[in-house]
Amino acid sequence: MSSRKGSATSQGNGPSNNGRGREDVELAELGPLLKEKGDQLATNSSSAQDQPCPATQEEEEEVRVLTLPLQAHHAMEKMEEFVYKIWEGCWRVIPYDVLPDWLKDNDYLLHGHRPPMPSFRACFKSIFRIHTETGNIWTHLLGFVLFLCLGILTMLRPNMYFMAPLQEKVVFGMFFLGAVLCLSFSWLFHTVYCHSEKVSRTFSKLDYSGIALLIMGSFVPWLYYSFYCSPQPRLIYLSIVCVLGISAIIVAQWDRFATPKHRQTRAGVFLGLGLSGVVPTMHFTIAEGFVKATTMGQMGWFFLMAMMYITGAGLYAARIPERFFPGKFDIWFQSHQIFHVLVVAAAFVHFYGVSNLQEFRYGLEGGCTDDSLL
Repeated sequence: MSSRKGSATSQGNGPSNNGRGREDVELAELGPLLKEKGDQLATNSSSAQDQPCPATQEEEEEVRVLTLPLQAHHAMEKMEEFVYKIWEGCWRVIPYDVLPDWLKDNDYLLHGHRPPMPSFRACFKSIFRIHTETGNIWTHLLGFVLFLCLGILTMLRPNMYFMAPLQEKVVFGMFFLGAVLCLSFSWLFHTVYCHSEKVSRTFSKLDYSGIALLIMGSFVPWLYYSFYCSPQPRLIYLSIVCVLGISAIIVAQWDRFATPKHRQTRAGVFLGLGLSGVVPTMHFTIAEGFVKATTMGQMGWFFLMAMMYITGAGLYAARIPERFFPGKFDIWFQSHQIFHVLVVAAAFVHFYGVSNLQEFRYGLEGGCTDDSLL
């Protein structure tokens, strides 16, 4: 009789052990996705183990052996479900504190960040959602469309409006190529950088390379028209700009270049590349005189362009205004967005100034005077 009771007792404990094993499985499988629930799992599991259990050690080992593959299976199911939700766009913005290290860039933006989304479809669908990168994406996406259209219209202008159509269209083409690549790399980076660490690192290198290409491309038409009748200085300055630009691109391939620690370094590299134009500017101003440089030479527009670039880079490096109001500029009017707007505006101002130079050269019918570089 006692033996039957013992067997019945052990049989009755079997389902309870299995039920407890299922509970452990269900709780453990949430660990990779929800850390807080994982901590609750550990608490519940430890409290359950502290309770007296009549099951034998062999039965516990048998249950443990059975639950290990089940845990792995259910973890995979949960991960597939998580990826599916991301794929379908069923995600919510999260605070800065819970971001993985590779997604942490600006600790003054406290809320509204996208979670890691290992799906390009989800990343591109996030363009139409409100989060910390919405403004960064659209400022350069619209700028990309603007300069693509301007470039096409310029290339399609009749040759009668150019003194040397092939040369001048190549010169303008270099500027538009740099602008289009810079803006396209930028909005693509801000769209997909939450995909994975590898994708983020790759597109960040393209983004910074695009900035160097824009600066290099901007120098080409300005040097071409400003030193139209002085080919030797023009060639020297173009060569220097190309060397500095390629050097900046090489530096941008350094993995640590994109980390928050080197924010000032990034701003300094591109600011230095842009300020290399001070030398040819001084050359032109001294040779032509201040009045002629600011009128026919369009130096006022180029000075405005430089101020926009410098202001944008300074705000980006100092993270102003969010530095003084943490959490107040998480979505709109953060420093990176202001930087983006100033980059597009400065590029357009540069195009306007170069267009005026081209019209002035066309008015001279390609001629050069002895006392003027123009």
